[in-house]
Amino acid sequence: MSYKVFLVEDEIVAREGIRDNVDWKAAGFEFCGEAPDGEIALPLIEKVQPDVIITDIKMPFMDGLQLSKVIREQMPWVKIIILSGHDEFEYAQAAIKLGVTEYLLKPINSAEIRNVLQAVAVALDQESEERETLKQLQTQIKDILSLQRERLLLQLVVGGVSSSEAIEQCRQIGLDIIAQHYLVILIKVHLYEESGRVDVAQYHEVQQLVANLVNMHSGAFFTQKSVEELLVVMNGEDPEELRQDGQFLANLIQQDIEAGMGCAVSVGVGSVQQRLTDIFLSFAAALTAVNKSHPAIRDAELSPHNLANMLELDQTAVEQYLKSGLMSEFDSFFEEQLQPVSEASLHSNLIKHYFFVDVILTAVQFITDLGGEPRDVIPAMDNIEGFLVNIQTIAQIKQSLYDLFAATLTFRNNQAQYEKTKLIFQAKDFIDAHYTDPNLLLNEVAATVNLSPSHFSVVFGRETGESFKDYLTRIRIERAKELLRTTNMKCSEVAYQSGYNDPHYFSYVFRKNTGLPPQQFRQLPQT
Repeated sequence: MSYKVFLVEDEIVAREGIRDNVDWKAAGFEFCGEAPDGEIALPLIEKVQPDVIITDIKMPFMDGLQLSKVIREQMPWVKIIILSGHDEFEYAQAAIKLGVTEYLLKPINSAEIRNVLQAVAVALDQESEERETLKQLQTQIKDILSLQRERLLLQLVVGGVSSSEAIEQCRQIGLDIIAQHYLVILIKVHLYEESGRVDVAQYHEVQQLVANLVNMHSGAFFTQKSVEELLVVMNGEDPEELRQDGQFLANLIQQDIEAGMGCAVSVGVGSVQQRLTDIFLSFAAALTAVNKSHPAIRDAELSPHNLANMLELDQTAVEQYLKSGLMSEFDSFFEEQLQPVSEASLHSNLIKHYFFVDVILTAVQFITDLGGEPRDVIPAMDNIEGFLVNIQTIAQIKQSLYDLFAATLTFRNNQAQYEKTKLIFQAKDFIDAHYTDPNLLLNEVAATVNLSPSHFSVVFGRETGESFKDYLTRIRIERAKELLRTTNMKCSEVAYQSGYNDPHYFSYVFRKNTGLPPQQFRQLPQT
């Protein structure tokens, strides 16, 4: 990769000597400009945006230190190489405080400059890689959070989550949905062609149109319900104001879709509900409203209660299969764990969408834990709706799940460190199942994975980035926080339920890890 370098030197002979005698290309750079002092250089630097600045330290008008200070404030990523004479030690000290990259004493030849530039180029390459890695991680986290929010909204819509679970999940994924009242809008877009297939391109246009309208309304959350169906969950403090806002938004969505997209649409507005767990009742009312205008909708025959009962995917079983299962066991795993929900999904696009989002999200989290890029392993996560369009039979569902698990398990098996990772999974599973035992020791966990305590301690710390004690404490404190938020248990009972047989010691550990004693933590607002 080629980087840009800018030269600031008041002595014309020195400036031309550096400019003309350094092999910039061989050092991995492009010479992009020069100036006789900092004042003239500054607007040129802002224009050409160099990666590296080479500047003399003593110059008229604006010297190298003044220029470096401005550059550090306005363009902190730029590398600065200072050129200085032997009698300028105080300047050198000031330059070091400013965080210059290199400090070179005059006279200096082109070979020395080239060597320094090559070292700087290596540092720039590394920083570029780190930024790209960070960007990928941020994108990955954003995608995972998006899937988690989508799944939680669907769970709320079908009544598939308790109030305490919903509140905790909202906190973890940053879904600011908690309010005094809730309302659901269901949007059914009629896009089926004569062939019976959905116009996917038009569906995505409609989806984007609705998303844009929803984003203009605070307190509105948008998600895909199924092929051709979209959901908006709204919250608010005043029930009548929420009802009016919901009706206004529903009318706006219907008008814009029919006018802008030229397709038929049915929009149902649900009833205002006071409890988070009653959102499904608002959805039922919205579903009824849509069904009255288009009775042929297939999902109408399924009540939210029935939908919730059908959504019984054992996520723990899926996680365990990903950790230690074999593809030769897929048929039996499908029959035992996946077939019931798969068959239910044939009757409801909502269940099908929810089911696949749940499985894909579990696989995405597993791949991420192994240090992989989920998109590379599961391309379907970028276009779940398009992926689901052609899945209409139990055989197609089974094949799609087979492909998904095969790709994930292949990735797992190709990881050089998987055996150690598998060992850590097993150890964590054991800890998660026994952390309430106050006598749980490292020796006992090590024995479950057939390692000596000392070896296990080293492997666990290296693979997880935290010691066994720190991990166990974190799990126990997270459990205690959950109990303090969602129950009225006494703090002593919370301690026992979290793996501590001494309430005073529990209080000490809790405060050390959270900054607050348990009782004060309980009194914190949960919104």
